[in-house]
Amino acid sequence: MNPRFAAPLAALLLLVTTTLAGEFLPGARRVLFLGDSITYSGYYVDRFETFLFTQHPERRIEVINCGLSSETVSGLSEDGHASGKFPRPDLHERLTRVLDQVKPDLVFACYGMNDGIYLPLEEGRFAKFQDGMRRLHEAVTARGAKIVHLTPAIFDPTPPEPRAMSYDAVLTRYSEWLIEQRQSGWAVVDLHGPMGAAVDAQRKINPAFTFAKDHVHADEAGHAVMAEALLAGLNADRLPEFNRLLASEWMNSPAGREYAAMIRKSGRITIGAWLSATGHLRPGVAQGLPLAEAQAQTTELERQIRATQIPR
Repeated sequence: MNPRFAAPLAALLLLVTTTLAGEFLPGARRVLFLGDSITYSGYYVDRFETFLFTQHPERRIEVINCGLSSETVSGLSEDGHASGKFPRPDLHERLTRVLDQVKPDLVFACYGMNDGIYLPLEEGRFAKFQDGMRRLHEAVTARGAKIVHLTPAIFDPTPPEPRAMSYDAVLTRYSEWLIEQRQSGWAVVDLHGPMGAAVDAQRKINPAFTFAKDHVHADEAGHAVMAEALLAGLNADRLPEFNRLLASEWMNSPAGREYAAMIRKSGRITIGAWLSATGHLRPGVAQGLPLAEAQAQTTELERQIRATQIPR
């Protein structure tokens, strides 16, 4: 993290971090993730949920991913998006429905990648991003829920183009602005900085290294960095133990892979059901199961997940 923005994050996250001995995210019962296609793909959300299951099995925290591909928080869309088939969906078109139906205690929101419309930094677009973030923040807090803003993932051009000379410069500025909002009491966790640092470290060894072959959508390794940054930013109390589990032989055994697959399957059922139940304007998203049917399936998957013997 840039030292200029090293604010006392633990203090600003007081209501959503480890404020009670032995308890992570005290009081949280239903956690909502909002974001664009990176959140929709959900691998960092899966890893967050894996942390809850393995490190805090006594908790019953329901994780609901409502990320939507192509979405912005700014309401902007470039001309000819998706070959002219549809404009980018605007989070604010569906936000009220999502919050009213999901009724989260805690919201994680990760936007920015699409909000600069893949163009150089421009004050009008930047202002739209800022306004959209403020509206999101106000909508969540007005309902008595907490919100943690996540800086966007990196735009990851492959060499020889440095990120600072690419669209990532826009995302860096958007990330800096979000981090600056800590001074106004916002809870903000930086994902952009740790992802960039991870890429820079790898490129010292392999100049062709990338998390995203299409420059935008990080692979599972990139999502793993996002998840670790999220948990570290929340002062997750058992992060070292979790990292040892992830690196263990068990996680790469058939039993470990099946365990991860069950968490992944549950998340995919959940996102499909909730996107369909709350509605959106993004074409091409498969219809999810009715909520009751989805709940029955995920309840059985959770039973199997909790019945799995995790090595300690």
